[in-house]
Amino acid sequence: MAARRDVTVMQSASREAFKQVRAQTNSVLGRYSTDGLIGLAQELYAVADLLTSQPRLRRRLADSAAAPEHRTGMANSLLQGKISASALSIVEQAVSVRWSAAWDLVDALETSGDDVLLAAADTEGVLDDVEDELFRLERILDAESDLTALLDQAAVEGSTRTKLLDAVIEGKVNRVTLTLVRHAVVTQRKRSILLAVDELIESAGARRDRFVARVISAVELNEQQERALADKLSELYGRRIEVRYAVDPVVRGGLVVRVGDEIIDGSVISRLNQLRSAFAV
Repeated sequence: MAARRDVTVMQSASREAFKQVRAQTNSVLGRYSTDGLIGLAQELYAVADLLTSQPRLRRRLADSAAAPEHRTGMANSLLQGKISASALSIVEQAVSVRWSAAWDLVDALETSGDDVLLAAADTEGVLDDVEDELFRLERILDAESDLTALLDQAAVEGSTRTKLLDAVIEGKVNRVTLTLVRHAVVTQRKRSILLAVDELIESAGARRDRFVARVISAVELNEQQERALADKLSELYGRRIEVRYAVDPVVRGGLVVRVGDEIIDGSVISRLNQLRSAFAV
């Protein structure tokens, strides 16, 4: 899969452009039911897919040397009547602003699609469920390297990868979760399905101005322990942290905690590995 650039590493022009696209996206959310929001996200994904497959069109719509009205006129001529007025307004906003790179325009449309789906989950009151399902899928993919490799195979038809994914999660997760990860396995702009799911978990947390700690424990945590861990991590990082945890006997004891890119490994297996390394010849 092609590398998708995170918003945080975009150059300044693209970061500012992305803010304007996100503002336009947020402005239309109130017009839709959950079904409508899912449809809107799929329209944005479809436009991103079109620009991915059409290099010349992508460059022309992101060409800052051309007047903004010329670029919006081109998008309007191409898409009017083929997507909803709300989706078209987001695309027109996206092509009217200045991007540091043409690919940033595509990534902004894809991210807007993700944002719309997370907004749908929030509106329906199931954002916690979606976040939890994404976390559990992340654990499955992390444990099943063969499955993950197949889902990342660009040479395998997208429909085949989707069927493989559906065999694992269809009927077991919320429809918003299913739509998010179905897109993640077919788009060319995600670096890998694991990284895509990781980004979606972070985006779900950011929607409510909080961060998510992924915790792997050797044993089940009770509600009091989970809350105490969340409070301690929140104090440590100086921001609200919510815990998502899974049980994995491999760690043998203690916890492995990941917040963003930082890993706190207090597991017994980690300490055993350190001892083995110390005695290695």
